[in-house]
Formats: sequence, C-alpha cells, structure tokens
Amino acid sequence: MASLAASRIARAQAYPTRPVRLVVGFPAGGAADITARLMGQWLSERLGQPFVIENRPGAGTNIGTEAVVKALPDGYTLLLVSAANTINATLYDRLNFNFMRDIAPVAGLIRGPLVMEVHPSVPARTVPEFIAYAKANPGKINMGSAGNGTPGHMSGELFKMTTGLDLVHVPYRGGAPALTDLLAGQVQVMFDNLPTSIEYIKAGKLQALAVTTAARAQMLPELPTVSEFVPDYEVSSWFGLGAPRGTPADVIAKLNAEVSAALTDPRLQTRIADLSSVPLPMSPRELATLIAAETEKWAKVIKFSGAKAD
Repeated sequence: MASLAASRIARAQAYPTRPVRLVVGFPAGGAADITARLMGQWLSERLGQPFVIENRPGAGTNIGTEAVVKALPDGYTLLLVSAANTINATLYDRLNFNFMRDIAPVAGLIRGPLVMEVHPSVPARTVPEFIAYAKANPGKINMGSAGNGTPGHMSGELFKMTTGLDLVHVPYRGGAPALTDLLAGQVQVMFDNLPTSIEYIKAGKLQALAVTTAARAQMLPELPTVSEFVPDYEVSSWFGLGAPRGTPADVIAKLNAEVSAALTDPRLQTRIADLSSVPLPMSPRELATLIAAETEKWAKVIKFSGAKAD
C-alpha cells in the first residue's frame, strides 16, 4: 500500500509530461472559448506543458463532450463543462453517454449572469411592469433565443414557468441573429449573455430589466436581479473543468489546486470581470453537486416547456 501511495504521489508530481488537450464544445471567440484559453494559458505556465484548446462545436456541445468521454482517462484530455451539459441531459432523447456518470468533475471556473432585456418599444422598465404587460397581452410577445435548449431559451422558459406568462418562443440559429432581431423590434424580449448586450444597453438601444443571477452584476450594479421580484428564480452562465471517468484522483487533485490558485490571481480576476463574471472556486465534489442540481432543475423546465433539440 505504501508503494502504491508513493507511486501515485510521484505520478501526480510528474504530471503533465506532454501536452494536454482541453476540448471546448463551442466555436472560437465566445465566452466559453475565452474562458478556456485564459485557464489554458495559466495551466501551461504553471505546469510547464501546453494546454491546447480544441474547439469541437456541434449538437449543443455533445460532439465535444462525447470526444472526451471516449478519450483515455489519463489526464491528457479535459472538457470545458458548462450549463449546456446539464440541459442536454434531458433535452436530447438519446445520447451516447451519461454526462454525470461519464465525466469526472475537476474544478469550477467562472459564473456570470444573463440579462433580461426588452426592445425600447415595450412599455416596461421593470420586471413587474413587464409581467403586467405580458399578462395583458398573452401570446403576443415574442421571446428570442439563440436556439432550442440554449441557456437563454431555458432562462426564458424558467421565467414563464415561475410567472405563468404566455410568451412565444422564437428560436434562432445563434445569438447574433436573435440579438439583431431584438434590436429591430422583431422580437420583444430576450435573455442574453451580458457581455454581448451591455453596449446596446448603455446606448439605450435595449432596455435591461434585470440580471438572472442571485446577486447583482458588478458591471451594472444598479440593475436588480429577477429574483428580487420572482422568488427562487436563478440562472447562471457557468463553466467548469471535467475529465473522462476514471481519471486518476491525484491528477484531478493537482488540476483542482492549480485552478483554485488561478482564481485568486488578481490579473486573472480582472480578465474574468471583463467577461461580466466572477470566479467559481469549487472542489470536485462541489462541482458534482452543482451539476446534479442544474440537471434536475433543467429537466423540470424542459418538461414544462416541451422543448426539443433542433
């Protein structure tokens, strides 16, 4: 037993001895990709081996996730975990993997808000005013999203479920065309990532009503949260790090320690704040708890809404 323990310690100390692949199930350039590259650069500098970002978009992140599930559990293939993984567990009728079973949680990375926003033509400047307007106009307000099952769509469906409103979901092929139509007034309300909308909000081209997180956003501290008016409402855009099931515990522990150190670094914290986010330091067990809770929450919302994968 002592020999095995010594072997594990030596392996963890040596890791990594070659480049590590970090798979991102989103295209390059977005918040997920930026987060992965920030953390990859930190880990490369700290651990002395390249952490190579591999963008594998498609099927709502399922293509990238499946690639990691099938990889050798040796610590040299990692996954950028997100809320999308917890949504997909119910949204897709058939997957070639079970996310909670097949991906080992490693560490939390960041958490940020979405913003509930409306076209200025909508006569509402607060969440209560919007609820009153929507109740007076059932089935007449269009809610845009980046597509079925996306966090923005699920945020809107959770809002509908908790308020009893009748909003018409209009899915788009991505966030950019949805935002374009919101700016043009073709749809009236949207739940969007704050960084992509904040300049339009500041310019008065969109009216922000609230952020979706439990706490107010640092970038718009005067903006209330949805939960200040709708109890128990909370949605976060969050990212973590995962690995194939069976990855050695000592390797996971080493990665978790390095990520935790990164999240206390002032320079990295500044970059995270630029993404309208805050650090999300978590042990593997805490991340597993978050994944389980999010999976359960979104299963209820998907069943309520009847959402199906495109």
